[in-house]
Amino acid sequence: MSALRDNARLFVEPLMSEALTLNHDDLLDASGLNCPEPVMMLHNKVRDLSPGGLLKVIATDPSTRRDIPKFCVFLGHELLGQAEEDGTYLYWIRKKAD
Repeated sequence: MSALRDNARLFVEPLMSEALTLNHDDLLDASGLNCPEPVMMLHNKVRDLSPGGLLKVIATDPSTRRDIPKFCVFLGHELLGQAEEDGTYLYWIRKKAD
């Protein structure tokens, strides 16, 4: 595993311009899954998360770069950060307060 997957410190562009430390409440590892599975699993995981909770998502499908931000906009969740390293995509999503 890369250091980026293990460490919550990341550099995110274009959403943020400085390093962040994000402590997540839950984790979704969708590594190895292809569209539409990561977003389907994300939908179920977010449903079980408390309002305002922070979810970290790990994915390897490049389509998540498009699908996860659109998922957040469509359902009103906040995409706090995203990063990519060696074909692994990371996302930090804050569930809407309801």
